[in-house]
Amino acid sequence: MRETVGRAGRSALAQTPFACVLAVAIWIRYAAVRGYPAPLWFGDSPGYLRAAIELKPGETRPSGYPFLLWLIKPFHSFTVMVSVQHALGVLTGVLVYVLVYRAARAAWPLGPGGEAGRWAWRAWAPALVATPLTLPVLLPVHQVALEHMLMSDSFFEFLLLASVTAALWRRRLTWWLGGLAGLLAACAALTRSAGLPLIAVILVAMLLRRAGWRACAVATATFVLPIVGYMSWFHAEYGEYKLAKANSIWLYGRTADFADCSVIKPEPELRVMCPHNTDPRMSPAFGVMWTKDSPFRDIPGWITGPKADKMAGDFAKEAILAQPGDYARVVVRDTLRSFEWERKPYPTPWTWLQYEFPRGEAWDDDQALLANQYAPGGGETRVVRPWAGTVLTYQHNMVMPGTFLGILLLAGLVAALPHVRSQGRWRALGPVRHWGTGALLPWGMSLALLVIPAATADFDYRYVLPAVPFACVALGLALLPPPRKTPTEATTTSEPAAPPAPAPEEPATVESPAESATDAADQPTADEPADDERVDEPVGEEKSKAGKGAGRDGD
Repeated sequence: MRETVGRAGRSALAQTPFACVLAVAIWIRYAAVRGYPAPLWFGDSPGYLRAAIELKPGETRPSGYPFLLWLIKPFHSFTVMVSVQHALGVLTGVLVYVLVYRAARAAWPLGPGGEAGRWAWRAWAPALVATPLTLPVLLPVHQVALEHMLMSDSFFEFLLLASVTAALWRRRLTWWLGGLAGLLAACAALTRSAGLPLIAVILVAMLLRRAGWRACAVATATFVLPIVGYMSWFHAEYGEYKLAKANSIWLYGRTADFADCSVIKPEPELRVMCPHNTDPRMSPAFGVMWTKDSPFRDIPGWITGPKADKMAGDFAKEAILAQPGDYARVVVRDTLRSFEWERKPYPTPWTWLQYEFPRGEAWDDDQALLANQYAPGGGETRVVRPWAGTVLTYQHNMVMPGTFLGILLLAGLVAALPHVRSQGRWRALGPVRHWGTGALLPWGMSLALLVIPAATADFDYRYVLPAVPFACVALGLALLPPPRKTPTEATTTSEPAAPPAPAPEEPATVESPAESATDAADQPTADEPADDERVDEPVGEEKSKAGKGAGRDGD
């Protein structure tokens, strides 16, 4: 009993570095809730809140986030809303820590009974590796401000990372973990439509990790069924099988950055869609969507009308086909914006400032009327001092430049190169195998979260932040060596086993045919190990023994 308590105490003590980071993360979020009891509003916030109040599919975006707001609505408190979103932000950092910590513990296992012995450094190494990788997720002020907004991004980030966590939890994925990964990915896609193509990244990673057909099939089914169910709900409300009425308008906004109608030569009915931007302060996508230059102002139904969506989609396809090089150029340019050192006034002179805690209060009558339906007397942006002063001071000092995200992604790509030498042998494909079965999934997620908005809509700084936790996990998994046996197991297996003692001879007896058949049935076949050989593998050894059961589905 005393030994068990001692081991538990040492294990808890090893988590001290992360506990310190977690304490700071919780403290600044507590200060944010005290200093700003109501959420920070954005242009999309009224639409989300209205969908939560009415509990119906949104016209321009899926309603996964409004469903979360609807669940919180009985509290009639915007303070509870932002507190829940901050809790999800903290849990996102915890998931990053758990994923990297488990991989490090498998790479540097302890001895029997959790004793480190002469490998004492192994007791602290996993926490010391995992803790720094949580800093970009838990501490930068823009992450905290994003959680404080009446927006879907922090909820989307948590759901997607939870899906990746389920997919990476075991090397040989069980069917129920595959189903959980697919279900969480579907919830993320119904929160932000940018999550729809990301199921492909999860399935490819599962195949490379030899998850088995059952886990892949269940993951696909649990992803598809919620999407189909939501589309049926949308059809019941609007008469169309879609996720939103406005689908193609975002891609049309992307093409406004390069579309040249003298090159495209669109049909006469599409010439009205030729982009014009008379205000150089606005990005072309913002100009054709939301300003007086928008062609949608002259189309019945505005951006949610069927005619507008069809015309926007037709024009966008013609523009991309006619100018594929220009399209690729703007996608690459806006993806690289994510790695700039300083933030710039993009897509408008005021948009990027809305992602920070304000010094003063701003409120209008429309917001007040809508907020009063959700939480009477709440919703108004308030600045409460001295807590707000603490947050503003923190905001001035705790900013993570986008260049750090670029470093994380680059390091996550090259950190697997040292694994070219493994177990004293040079293996040319060792880094590829190591990276493809571990870091590929989070690294691909991070890059996709940067490229998809740049390819389908426009660059925005809030689209960058959900990519950060995946880049951190990818670096940790690429850097750590593969799982290995415990020190005691390695010593035991290296010693030759003593030959078994010869069994004493017994007088021969005559067996009946029935007894012979029964004994033969009880013997293990070549495809079936003996009972004493059926040993469950510990979690820390799964990767080192994956070759034994490659391609088999777990129970």
